[in-house]
Amino acid sequence: MSVHSPLADSPRHGFMPGYLETLSLVERLHRLLLDVIKDEFERVGVLDINAVQALLLFNIGDNEVTAGELKSRGYYQGSNVSYNLKKLVEMGYMHHQRCEIDRRSVRVRLTPKGREVRDVVTGLFARHAEGLEGKGVLGPDGIDQVNHSLKRMERFWTDQIRYIY
Repeated sequence: MSVHSPLADSPRHGFMPGYLETLSLVERLHRLLLDVIKDEFERVGVLDINAVQALLLFNIGDNEVTAGELKSRGYYQGSNVSYNLKKLVEMGYMHHQRCEIDRRSVRVRLTPKGREVRDVVTGLFARHAEGLEGKGVLGPDGIDQVNHSLKRMERFWTDQIRYIY
C-alpha cells in the first residue's frame, strides 16, 4: 500500500525538500551556536555557566526584565527560563528583586559578573561578524536577505500558532 501525499499533486511539490532543509539548518545552526559559545567559555576558563545561560545573559543585556517578558519576546520557554534565571541568581550572575506592584513577579538584571559574561559573548559575536564579512561568507546584502527571509518565516509560524484553532 502506498501513501499518497497531497504535495505530490501540487505544482509546487518541489518546495517541500527545500523547506525541510531550511528547518534542518535552523535546528543545526542553533545547536552549533550553543557549541561555539560553550567552546568560547571553555577557552576563557569560565566553566560554571552553560551556553544557554550565557546566551540568556547576552539577550538580557542592560535591561531589567521578568521571566515572562523573556518568554513573551520569544527567546525561551517558561520552565527553561525560570530554571536558568534561578541558577544565574544563585551563581551571582544576576540580581533579582520582587516587583512592588505584582509581588509574584521577580525582576532580574545582570551583576558585574553577569556583564562580564555578556561581554565575552558580545566579543565572540563581533569576531564572527567581522570574519563572515571579511572572508566574503556574507556581506551586508546577504545578511539582510537571510534576516528578511527568517522574519517572514517567523511571522508565518506565529500566525499558525495564533490562528490555527
